[in-house]
Amino acid sequence: MSDYRLYLVTDDQQDLTNLCQVVKQAVRGGVTMVQIREKHGDVRAFIQRAEAIKQLLSGTGVPLIINDRVDVALAVDADGVHLGQSDMPATIARQLLGADKLLGLSVENEQQFQAAHQLPVDYLGLSAIFATPTKTDTVKHWGLEGLTWAMQHTRLPLVAIGGLNQGNLARVAATGVDGVALVSAISHASQPEQAARALRDLIDAHSPHKVIANN
Repeated sequence: MSDYRLYLVTDDQQDLTNLCQVVKQAVRGGVTMVQIREKHGDVRAFIQRAEAIKQLLSGTGVPLIINDRVDVALAVDADGVHLGQSDMPATIARQLLGADKLLGLSVENEQQFQAAHQLPVDYLGLSAIFATPTKTDTVKHWGLEGLTWAMQHTRLPLVAIGGLNQGNLARVAATGVDGVALVSAISHASQPEQAARALRDLIDAHSPHKVIANN
């Protein structure tokens, strides 16, 4: 069983040195999964960043997930891939990755949510819960009501994405969602370790799930 509780999505604007520092500190603070996002289309740079973070995560038990790019995930032997609706179809991604890798899919409305249950994916990213400056092309905002509805209509683990921060995290965790994905709340914090620890404590305090032992 994967631990999705505190899911860090990296900031592709940060240089490699800052990225490594953020991830290292965030993992010490309790992040349970790391997804590398790279939107600039430079595959060599993506692979370089992925290799550096994979080495950094080695021995921590924290999985490395690659955003969008199955080829990059295969190149560095990452633990999985997270797809958006305009990326490679999940069925093809699964064929390429094999059965033992994690495969996540973002869903942005009820139709995509329903269709995803026919696909070979391991978890769903529900996007966006609230408005967020890091993603301006969202189809809808699910809100707490939509998140609660989704929890009641799926057998798959759900990760909440979009606009999550220390101010609303307790209410989100209280829905029983399996994980929360965060970018700026950790990546842009002056002290990522302390930020991650505070967020993790909030999640563990308010989630109705049985708390798993700390990393």
